[in-house]
Amino acid sequence: MKQNIFDITTTENFRLACLETFHYQYDNLEIYRRFVDYLNIDLSWVTRVEDIPFLPIEMFKNHKILDKNFSTEHYFQSSGTTQMNRSRHYIADFSLYETSIYKSFEQFIGKPEDYIFLGLLPNYSENSHSSLIYMVDYLMKRSDHKENGYFLYDHQELIDLLNTLKDKKVILFGVSFALLDFLDFSNSTSQTLQFSDSLTVIETGGMKGRKEEMTKDELLKIFQEGFKTRRIYSEYSMTELLSQAYSLGENKYKSPSWMRILIRNTEDPFSYVEDGTTGAVNIIDLANRHSCSFIATQDLGKIQGDTFQVLGRIDHSDIRGCSLLVS
Repeated sequence: MKQNIFDITTTENFRLACLETFHYQYDNLEIYRRFVDYLNIDLSWVTRVEDIPFLPIEMFKNHKILDKNFSTEHYFQSSGTTQMNRSRHYIADFSLYETSIYKSFEQFIGKPEDYIFLGLLPNYSENSHSSLIYMVDYLMKRSDHKENGYFLYDHQELIDLLNTLKDKKVILFGVSFALLDFLDFSNSTSQTLQFSDSLTVIETGGMKGRKEEMTKDELLKIFQEGFKTRRIYSEYSMTELLSQAYSLGENKYKSPSWMRILIRNTEDPFSYVEDGTTGAVNIIDLANRHSCSFIATQDLGKIQGDTFQVLGRIDHSDIRGCSLLVS
């Protein structure tokens, strides 16, 4: 019997939910079944989470990965130019995404109803199929504060609003380069920012060559000093996922109980490295019930106890064997 993934409380619950999801997706996702068959996997061998094959994330760029029991034209699409081959994640059940958004946010930060939400997400706001914008829109809807809103490039308007909200609990979601642009503007105009510790900044990554590359630790320090708060958090997700991990500082992320990070060996994608060792990030997202829950990303990371770090990107973009799948 399928368990409600949002009720998972133990490692054994998670293992059983993963195995049930694996068999369901093998039966109902054509691309995933073909991938597993290509690897010559005997399904009876799959008894542990580590035995489950992880689909290369690049497959979302070239295939419609969708449960055969559903028909939908609703999708999230990764950011980029129209000339780029961008990932599409088809969404059969938005309620899974919304429940995941709410429960993750509530677990790591608090009830959305208690916060005013502001978005400094210019490139995402211009993407009509952004999963990040859908998430922030949903949090704003649950919050239902009149001050909620997005800002593109009007930094002065955002400064003025933040200064009027200095005694209220405010979440500012921002793509990294836009937050840096905002701080550059405030410094260039010699404006004193009057924010207090009631402001929480959640950076969502997204430098992508727009600014000089720097480490995440350097970036967080700049944000702490510029926004005058230690509440500089980070959110880790991607177009191909329906769940989010959060870092509440120090660049160490935690994931909710229905999401898990494994670190694979970059030389052998079917083996895993020890905790504390850098490797490639595999993600289990059980909210991806009707797409694929087992994704091999191109991020580098490492696990430390019950947290993980994201350390950058793998240099190569394709996993050997992936391109051999029949189109």
